[in-house]
Formats: sequence, C-alpha cells, structure tokens
Amino acid sequence: MITITNLKKQFGQTTACNIPSFEVRNGDILGLVGNNGAGKTTLFRMLLDLLKPDEGNITIDGIDPAQSEQWKDFTGAYIDEGFLIDFLTPEEYFAFIGKISGIESAAIEERLKAFERFAGGEVLGQKKLIRNLSAGNKQKVGIISALLRTPRLVILDEPFNFLDPSSQNLLKHLITDYQKQTGATIIVSSHNLQHTVDISTRVALLEKGTIIKDLANEAGSSKNELTAYFEAEETLQSEQETEQS
Repeated sequence: MITITNLKKQFGQTTACNIPSFEVRNGDILGLVGNNGAGKTTLFRMLLDLLKPDEGNITIDGIDPAQSEQWKDFTGAYIDEGFLIDFLTPEEYFAFIGKISGIESAAIEERLKAFERFAGGEVLGQKKLIRNLSAGNKQKVGIISALLRTPRLVILDEPFNFLDPSSQNLLKHLITDYQKQTGATIIVSSHNLQHTVDISTRVALLEKGTIIKDLANEAGSSKNELTAYFEAEETLQSEQETEQS
C-alpha cells in the first residue's frame, strides 16, 4: 500500500524525518507511537503531500503523491481542525464532502447512521457551526469526515485527543470494525499507548524522525516492549534533569 524510500526532512538543525525504508502493507492497522517531536505529524504531512520531503519519496499504491492526485480518490485523513470548514454545520460539511466526491445526499445521510453512536447526540442535529463545537466534538466531525467516503486508506493523527473515555472506547471499536468490514489500511498515531496497542495489528516506534522498532502486535504482544522502552526513556530524562539541577 505505502512504500517509503530514503525519506528525509530537516527543520534547521532538527531532523524531523529520516526513514531509509519502510512499507505499510494492505490491511494493516499501523499504530505510530513516539514522544513529542518524534516526527509523527511530519511523516503524515508528507504522506498527504502537505509537506515536501528534502530527499526521498513516498508511493501510495504506486502513486507518488507529489506527482499525481489519484491517491486522494481512496484516502481519508484527519490531522487537525485545519481540515474542517468551520463556518459550516457538521451536516453541511458532510454534504459538501459528498458533493465533491460525487456521492448523493441520500447516500451521505445513510452512511452517517453508522456514526450516530460515536457522534453521541452532540454533533448531528444540533444546528451548531463547527467552530462553536467543543474540541472533542470537532474531533468527532474530523474522524467521521475521514471515514465518510469509505476510503481504503485512512490516516488519523492523534484521534483520541479531546475525547472523553466513553468516546475513546467507541472510537477503538469504530476503527477496528471499519477495518474488518472494508479491509482498509489504517494508520493511527497516538500518545495513548494502551489504545494504540488495543487497535493495531502492527506498531512502529519513532524516535527523532527514525523508525527504531517495527513490532508485530498479535493479541497486544508489543505492549511489554513498548512499555519498557518508554519507562527507560522516562528514567533517562529524569536522571538528566537531576544532573542539570
């Protein structure tokens, strides 16, 4: 599905991405984890052609996003609320997505039924502009919009952010059920290690823009190794802060 080759991105003296080789297979639910500044969002922005790499390239089903927009036909993504048109209501925004995608309004309304429980009675039918919704409900609008066209590639950056615990659990089921029903390839980044382990078939660990671990995650098998890594990082950081003080 996705092939990354010699991908590099630098911001000043900071290496945001340095991935010599990596593949995301068809049907993967890939969890992308790493501390702040690890390069997760930078990688997503290059995948979506929102940011140009300094070197290397990405292909999605053999398509270079920088050379062709065909990948957009089968890709749904949500990174942040900048993806939303916030002077519309959610219903108007979803109708807009349907219109530009050639999906009739009746079909959009039918598809929205699958998201009613996740929306939780706070997104649909409220006659509120997206800009006036809470951060959590904006997040729900973005996630629903990413899935609405039934894409076979889904990219979600920190989708559990701003959601209450009940909504987080609903989102986990939504993601895994969607993959089972469609066979889609899904890439999710998250600071929440438990949620990532719960939903992913595979977990990639980023550090300073480099994928340092690529772990199979059958029945949550990656959790112990990931937990040990982050505990060691926390201990090292604490020791460094003590030395500096």
